[in-house]
Amino acid sequence: MNQHQTSDITQAVLDRLAPGTDPRFREIITGVVRHAHALVRELDLKPQEWMAAIQFLTKVGQTCDDKRQEFILLSDTLGISMLVVQLEQARRSAQALADRAARLQPTEATVQGPFYWEGAPELALGSDIGQGMPGEPAYYSGRVTDTQRKPIVNCCMDVWSGDGEGVYDMQMGGDAGMRLRARFHTDAEGRYRFWSIKPSFYPVPDDGPVGDMLRAMGRHPNRPGHIHMMVYRDGYVPLTTHLFPADSPYLDSDAVFGVRDSLIVPFERHAAGKAPDGRVLDRPFHSAQYDFVLAAAT
Repeated sequence: MNQHQTSDITQAVLDRLAPGTDPRFREIITGVVRHAHALVRELDLKPQEWMAAIQFLTKVGQTCDDKRQEFILLSDTLGISMLVVQLEQARRSAQALADRAARLQPTEATVQGPFYWEGAPELALGSDIGQGMPGEPAYYSGRVTDTQRKPIVNCCMDVWSGDGEGVYDMQMGGDAGMRLRARFHTDAEGRYRFWSIKPSFYPVPDDGPVGDMLRAMGRHPNRPGHIHMMVYRDGYVPLTTHLFPADSPYLDSDAVFGVRDSLIVPFERHAAGKAPDGRVLDRPFHSAQYDFVLAAAT
């Protein structure tokens, strides 16, 4: 009678979804099942190939710990993180983008990356978070405004980066603590300023399964130099982005596809002497100026 035989396994899986399933979950899991089953059919996937995929994902999970997120790295290097970022910014900024009266477009977002560490210290504007760290000093300044050029006062700017050798504090061992991280708040004119280092290019961690994948793809693991910025205040669409030095290598082949032309910034090199904030330095330094624009939340 063949009454227990499944002729269409894809539809059979979908038919098992209970009527009361959360609508958005139903939509997502339906898409996952349909696309995954279609991929298996398209590739005529062999059992040993599917098992290799399972073993790869198992290794990705086993490589994760409280300071290393191999799944984020996998998502980043496959371009999925950046695609999700683009869709989210387009969705949440739709009103500002459609506003014909808007004078400025919101700053482009990019990937958060695997090295964000919540709870960075709050420091006064003008503080130096790069002191004593490898790298050339750099002075960062600019404004945060809305799309009408109105300054956003007391806007939080959560900043982090690797050092001048491309190493993040999370990679330095358990006793390193937070380094090259801080939270600043804009002043009454929406201005920010702080000292750090000019970021250097570096490879993403490639000693795990994601590194094996990149080598199998014939790809390098390098990211251009960048400093991370998470900019937010109530009433505005939060922004997670980078600033990239214009002279950094790998701008055209970022391992995580995060570069946007609008985020590439010239870093002006200065001889030792008086800096823009009046500080006197005994060695050469850089300065970078960038204005961030946030869309109003809908």
